[in-house]
Amino acid sequence: MGATDSQADLEHAPAFSTIPGWAYESYWIGPIQTTTVIQRKKRTMASRQRIGIGITAALGSALLLLFGAGASAQDAGNYPNRPVMMIVPFAPGGASDFVARTIQHGVGQILGQQIVVDNRSGAAGMIGTEAAARAAPDGYTTFLGNIGTLSINPGVYASNMRIKPDQDLAPVTICADTPSILITRLDFPANTVSELIAYVKANQGKVAFATPGSSTLNRLEMEVFKKDAELDMVHVPYKGGAGPAVTDVLGGHVDLMFTTISSAIEYVKGKKVKALAVTTRERMAELPDIPTMYELGWKNLVTSSWQGVLVPTGTPRPIVDKLHAAILKVLAEPEIQARMRNAGVIAVGSKSPEDFKTYMDVETAKWTKVIQDSGLRPD
Repeated sequence: MGATDSQADLEHAPAFSTIPGWAYESYWIGPIQTTTVIQRKKRTMASRQRIGIGITAALGSALLLLFGAGASAQDAGNYPNRPVMMIVPFAPGGASDFVARTIQHGVGQILGQQIVVDNRSGAAGMIGTEAAARAAPDGYTTFLGNIGTLSINPGVYASNMRIKPDQDLAPVTICADTPSILITRLDFPANTVSELIAYVKANQGKVAFATPGSSTLNRLEMEVFKKDAELDMVHVPYKGGAGPAVTDVLGGHVDLMFTTISSAIEYVKGKKVKALAVTTRERMAELPDIPTMYELGWKNLVTSSWQGVLVPTGTPRPIVDKLHAAILKVLAEPEIQARMRNAGVIAVGSKSPEDFKTYMDVETAKWTKVIQDSGLRPD
């Protein structure tokens, strides 16, 4: 379903045109009379009319809130009665797209309506993020956001963002953790992290690392590593997600990078690139021979490119709760967990939307500090 189809389907609440409001001011705003006695009488009548209008307006507002709440509750009870769009702010084939399409069918089955994945890529994910934030808060537009669009972009592109993710999008649940892996080209001289550090220090400013762009976790992970290990390397940013960058590491055109495990796991298993470490706290069962950055002493590099579902702020809470329950039920299915795990993704869920909000706030504060400390600017 495209943006036009979605907008055409939006339902708008009826206008309460019969409820009196400030339009009735025209009854008491009139020409000023010439005699003092008439002026006083007019002012007395006007005061009474103002009081009456104020009471009427207050009653009108109360009725509007009452009817509005009733309508929201009714909408939530019937929700959904048509397909639900899930905006993914990246192109097909990436980690976020994989997560969305993995939960798509199951969530649709539980809700009784199709979930339509709509890839809105561009501008580091800001195009899709803004489209979701500006959609009607009726539950028929959801957003599969990630650490980049929700917690990193606001720190890198503050002056370019026309919406605020923490204010304009309401969390439903986290749904996936996608840890990173440090890979190098196959003929790179180092085989371990310690050997990598020694090689870079002997060749400061000559080793190149790739990233999917400035506002990505993989860029910030490398900035943390560079700072902690006191390394000087050349940054080579790519567009179009992790795919093009990983492809150039695979082809030997760039030396190394942090990337999501899901983007490199097949190349690692096929021994087409070297894998030096992962960013999980414990070793992964799918890659048991690869150490963690944490066990190697790099405590600041327990990281993951998490994904989660959000909705436009103002979406009725019963709808949010229904989405939350459906997604968690799908994430608990062994088949879904295995499918994610085989791709280097960990299925996780939030106990409540509030828990997800707390997690996002912590992540935003953490990576904003890294951005500020490194002086990172868009490339």
